[in-house]
Amino acid sequence: MIEIDVHNKNVVVTALKVIEEGGLIIYPTDTIYGFGVDADNDDAIDKLNLIKRRSGPMSVLAPDSNTALNWSHLSNNEIKLVEANLKEQSTIIIPVRKGIVSHKILGKNQTLGVRIPNNTFCNQLAKKSLNPITTTSVNRHNHPALNDPAKILEEFGDEIDLFVNGGNLEGNKGSSIYKLEHGKLVQLRN
Repeated sequence: MIEIDVHNKNVVVTALKVIEEGGLIIYPTDTIYGFGVDADNDDAIDKLNLIKRRSGPMSVLAPDSNTALNWSHLSNNEIKLVEANLKEQSTIIIPVRKGIVSHKILGKNQTLGVRIPNNTFCNQLAKKSLNPITTTSVNRHNHPALNDPAKILEEFGDEIDLFVNGGNLEGNKGSSIYKLEHGKLVQLRN
């Protein structure tokens, strides 16, 4: 396992190399730490699910709203609604086209959680990656999210390939989650 500071000039290149080789990273966002793998790599997703001790839908980083909207199947009104609300500290679950990510992280009816953090590292990573990258809380199923680097490394240090250290994010909470349903955004998590 490699540890690198989020402000290191090589942090994005290092993280991309690990992800593109099927590895697993933990990285800071504008809210909490996230697990990141190539969202189109079934083996990497299986490894992540094993670590989290669950399977099911996961969200991904998007570099910008245009990219996220290009992944989607939305009407003009839905596009305006999503664009207006896809901002820092929020995740929106939208229907996406086939082939954007692995079926293993999709929700019902070909849906995907999409997030654009207000975080330079996340934005650069998403822009430079060939595929979307997962963003899911750093915890085991039914356990609280870990946001203290010492606790993260103690719990997951042997199971990950790279830890991007962004300092202590204790006290932060995960993003608000909305799902697009029948042309409206329904809040699933505050």
